[in-house]
Amino acid sequence: AVIAMTFLGGAYLTEILRAGIEAVPKAQIESGLSIGLSRWQLLRHVILPQAGILSLPALFANFVFLLKETTVVSAVAVPEILYTTKSYIALYYKTYEMLAVMTGLCVLLF
Repeated sequence: AVIAMTFLGGAYLTEILRAGIEAVPKAQIESGLSIGLSRWQLLRHVILPQAGILSLPALFANFVFLLKETTVVSAVAVPEILYTTKSYIALYYKTYEMLAVMTGLCVLLF
């Protein structure tokens, strides 16, 4: 679940930042090149500050979406962890070890 949320959030984040960079007007990029800025200086001083500001609403929406989805993931993950723990306890009779593993997984997920 954590890996899936990471890939989902990362994909949206990448697309949001790409759209923000493409939203910077071409005239400003050409102006920066005409005054002698290197590509790195142009990116650092012209493109990224504007792209960051343009991307903020979508970034916040993405973070809110991910925050809401963690609730759904936890509603699915906790019963699954508990069921698996009960199954392994019944199979191997190692109660304390399995409860320790379950606790570690819950701490890792949440």
